[in-house]
Amino acid sequence: MAELTTKPLLLRDVFPDRRAVVELLERGAPYRPLGGWMRPGLDPDAETSVMWFQADWVHDDFVLPGSELFLRNPKYFEATRRYSGMEEIVPHSVYVNVMANLCESGPAHTDNPKFRGRERKNTPMWLLRLMFWSGLFERWSIPQATAIYWLDDVAEGGGLAYWADGPEKPPLRHVGAMANTALVGDNHHMFHQVEPVGPFAGGTRRVTARAEVAPAADGSGDWVVQDRGREIHRAPLAGFRVSVLWKADVHPSARERARLADDTLSLEAVAEVFSRDLAARGQALRLDLARLDDPAQRAALAAQYPEPVPFGAGPSIYAYG
Repeated sequence: MAELTTKPLLLRDVFPDRRAVVELLERGAPYRPLGGWMRPGLDPDAETSVMWFQADWVHDDFVLPGSELFLRNPKYFEATRRYSGMEEIVPHSVYVNVMANLCESGPAHTDNPKFRGRERKNTPMWLLRLMFWSGLFERWSIPQATAIYWLDDVAEGGGLAYWADGPEKPPLRHVGAMANTALVGDNHHMFHQVEPVGPFAGGTRRVTARAEVAPAADGSGDWVVQDRGREIHRAPLAGFRVSVLWKADVHPSARERARLADDTLSLEAVAEVFSRDLAARGQALRLDLARLDDPAQRAALAAQYPEPVPFGAGPSIYAYG
């Protein structure tokens, strides 16, 4: 299940003028350290975050003015149809990453799955991922497409490793001439990993969750990382790794989407599917919905339905504190 994907499509010269992207980036500033499901419960005053900053431009009911530049990009729609063979493209989110000074890689991972009736709004992320890797819920899976756009050639490092041939094969890489390019593919099946991002001298600098990156107020054109009133890092925008991610649900057709709309999963149905499979395996273990927050249950189920570890992945920056 989910071990082989089609190679993503590489788009070049995505926008005729990158200044529109820079203006959006400035409008959405400041950006704060990555948190969310991967890094829950961050102590806002502990220097445990790396300089990987993120923010949503389109999410739920929020739309940053001007972000339609990405959300409705016709090149993304056309590439997604070519890549997936599906006609109904429903974009739902756009978010931005701004990175610097990561001396190890980001985590090698697949993006978060969605199922009809089950997504991160109503289901713990660990359970969604367990559902995905179990292969038991393909009937309800919502295919998704992702476009990753890069603003500039990253000055030092900053490539993307991606396992388009499956996690057991060596990764491919997009690195070097990255400015104004985008990779369009299925990051929910395909493992991928951000490679180390410079500058590398002095090692990785860690900041608190209160840190933020934004354009300098002095008119220099630099971008500045500040943490509790202190300047931590300064560089021209081209000295940061800036990527913008676009995500869409994809369906064979609008008619097929409507036909399946009512075929949804409740948590009780999820537990029943797991119960049947665990019983068939001769396991006494069951998914107890009253213990969704229990780490022991999570670990026991993960042992039954493990995620692959992609071959040749670099050490993750989040393994270091």
